[in-house]
Amino acid sequence: MNPQVIEALGRSRYKVLTERHDLEELYRLRYTCYRAERSILKNDRGMMFDAFDETENCVHVAIEMEDRMLAAVRLHLVSELSRKSPTLEVFPDVLDMFEGTPTILDPTRFVIDPTVRKQRLPLHFLALRIPFLATMFYDIDVALAPVRGEHIPFYRRFLGYEPARQPRSYPGLRKPIHLLTANVREQRDAVLARTPVFGPVDQIPHSRIAFPALTGIYLASTPGRPDAA
Repeated sequence: MNPQVIEALGRSRYKVLTERHDLEELYRLRYTCYRAERSILKNDRGMMFDAFDETENCVHVAIEMEDRMLAAVRLHLVSELSRKSPTLEVFPDVLDMFEGTPTILDPTRFVIDPTVRKQRLPLHFLALRIPFLATMFYDIDVALAPVRGEHIPFYRRFLGYEPARQPRSYPGLRKPIHLLTANVREQRDAVLARTPVFGPVDQIPHSRIAFPALTGIYLASTPGRPDAA
């Protein structure tokens, strides 16, 4: 494993956000990140959020370092119990690619504090652990990746995603978004062989994530669940 990534992982903590003050801090971080890239318009509150932030199948996970929130990802867990997802609202036809009713992970609002980017901390690897570990914990069939065009090579190289749809306008954003998908069951072993830090790191116990079970909200396709997060 990359020593720089492991060192940063050892200094970080993952936190599932449920309290209002934590969520407001997250919304401020989001606003700062998207404004830095000029992807959204200014607003008086200095926060960025939408209705999908409060759906029952939504999980917010942040990365903290020295008690400061530095990165975060929003997850939507899609199963036969709930089909709500921001990306599926924009790309509903992607479901035509799959047979039956697959479980789907829709990670959105991937943000990293702009000041940290200048310090060259490898937080993009630590943040991408969040959706990858979520696919293991929730026993996901298909993972989505709504990304800007410049990010496509990274997702293809490190996570085995493939382009699924041409770019479309995404609510609240100025720049169009491409859609990539991955059959995570088929890709998991290859991804972990290339980049093992995306998976569980037993020597750093606090690198685990306390994902909520979402009982009655999310239903896995197969029984059982790996002790992965």
